[in-house]
Amino acid sequence: MNLAHVVDRLRNRTAAFAHDLLMIPLAWLGAYWLRFNLEPVPEIYLSPALAALPAVLVVQGAVFWYFGLYRGVWRFASIPDLLRIGKAIGVGVCLIALGLFLATRMQHVPRSVFPLYAVLLLTLLGGPRLLYRWRKDRGLYTISGRKALVVGAGRAGEMLVRDLLRNPAFGYQPVGFIDDDDQKKGREIHGIRVLGNADKIPRVVERSGADLVLLAIPSATSRQMRRIVELCEQASVPMKTLPGLKDLPSGRASLGALREISIEDLLGREPVSLDWRAISAGVTGRTVLVTGGGGSIGAELCRQLARLGPARLVIVDAGEFNLYQVERELRAGFPGVELHALLGNVCDAVGMERVFARFRPSLVLHAAAYKHVPMLELQARQAVRNNVFGTRTAAGAAMRNGCEIFVLISTDKAVNPTNVMGATKRLAEVYCQNLDARCAATRFITVRFGNVLDSAGSVVPLFREQIARGGPVTVTHPEVKRYFMTIPEASQLILQAAVAGSGGEVFVLDMGEPITIAYLARQMILLSGKTPGVDVAITFTGLRPGEKLFEELFHPGEALRRHSHEKLLLARFREVDWARFEADLARLELACESGDEDSVRGVLASLVPEFGRSPHADEKVIPIQRARS
Repeated sequence: MNLAHVVDRLRNRTAAFAHDLLMIPLAWLGAYWLRFNLEPVPEIYLSPALAALPAVLVVQGAVFWYFGLYRGVWRFASIPDLLRIGKAIGVGVCLIALGLFLATRMQHVPRSVFPLYAVLLLTLLGGPRLLYRWRKDRGLYTISGRKALVVGAGRAGEMLVRDLLRNPAFGYQPVGFIDDDDQKKGREIHGIRVLGNADKIPRVVERSGADLVLLAIPSATSRQMRRIVELCEQASVPMKTLPGLKDLPSGRASLGALREISIEDLLGREPVSLDWRAISAGVTGRTVLVTGGGGSIGAELCRQLARLGPARLVIVDAGEFNLYQVERELRAGFPGVELHALLGNVCDAVGMERVFARFRPSLVLHAAAYKHVPMLELQARQAVRNNVFGTRTAAGAAMRNGCEIFVLISTDKAVNPTNVMGATKRLAEVYCQNLDARCAATRFITVRFGNVLDSAGSVVPLFREQIARGGPVTVTHPEVKRYFMTIPEASQLILQAAVAGSGGEVFVLDMGEPITIAYLARQMILLSGKTPGVDVAITFTGLRPGEKLFEELFHPGEALRRHSHEKLLLARFREVDWARFEADLARLELACESGDEDSVRGVLASLVPEFGRSPHADEKVIPIQRARS
């Protein structure tokens, strides 16, 4: 703190203290004047009053200083400051009355003077402070800058507008609130009126001349966000938002928390409530192994696990660079966790056996898989080797080395699969589910979910890249829909399922409502500040081999039912003839060893009856065309 700042503080405190000392005689003598009905005070009462005034000044001034009236700043005077002044006046009045009683037995001191003195002094001290603040705030209400319409007149909106008014340098001038609560309509918050509900956004923007919309609804669901964003798009105004409740810094709304709207705001859902006590009990102090730990889901699983304090965290991945990145991140963020990052392929039976025998994990999360649908359509052999026999290798090693829980991370594409990737994941599901009935020591659990936002190879980073290049953004079909989930949410629900399962279950994550990919593309273009069909084109290229219009999360024969956790659905597995199944797997393995792709596909189709040609294979490829904006 520099000298000039110290001098300014002392000057401000001295001025405030001098003001308050000046108010004491005014209040003291004014109380006598009021007592005698605004007429001259009789000499018999005036003389004792003037004689007592120095003592009143000393006592009351000392009490003011003791109560810290000069730690506050007049610019931000508020109710707590008035309460502090009231307490100081009350104590001062009591001490003055006691002193006068001991000194003069209150001879010629009217008793009514004391309450009158207290009321006058409170007015004389509190009034100038509030007047000073009103004068400063009044200047802020006329600040210039971009006109901002604030959506949400709740606690977050109130704090945001208060920050806007106090920080004119930020360049935003609030012109009104929007809120769906009809009881708030017409009310004012910090002088800013609630102008209507969300449906009125286009009209209010036009009438008020708002330059942008600030969303202050941290508790909003993705459906509510999509509705508001669509209304803002109709009004052709840019938007910013406060983060959701779980991401809001310090739980308080402020200018610093405002950010651009992301696609996750529109596709994500309400925060997931997890049983962290059960999850922690299943992880803390145990050895956990994650296969495919360098991938998007695998890496996030490792982050979540590291926070829970496992005895050892073992990461296996075939990709050197991905493994290096996640190891470096975890060692920096969680230095207390014993971490082992191992290069390894789940298809390597010898290597997997050595890893399991060395670390003997209690919990295995099997995330290693090939998942790129079009690529695997042309390489069925590699898909089968990695997704089917890699799973068999890892599951067998887990069973032989005393693993308690083995979790297979699957996909919605395994339900009624129309592509090689889905068929291989379905086969891995069948293997693990039926293996559970033949192994008392290890619980085999399957977790199935849809697309994960921003995961490697997903459509979101592809669209970002295409938008950055100026387009076109390529969508396979106008009607294609997919389920979406954020990476952290998917990972946390996997951990929840891992500790909730008793073995043999298929846990289906509640993915909410499916989203049209064309809608996703359009929103991402709009959020980038460009106009679909004008700045960036959307083209439809036709369904790719093995691609479905709609994904399914469960098969009708799986007897889906609710689990005790709101976001988990439970599907019972379908049993197979194990001896015949193993014989068929042996045939599939021979087909892989022969390198004959057609043979591999044929055996795969016989093992997964639902697998066949895409129901859309006969559809003509839709020619490239510009989407409507």
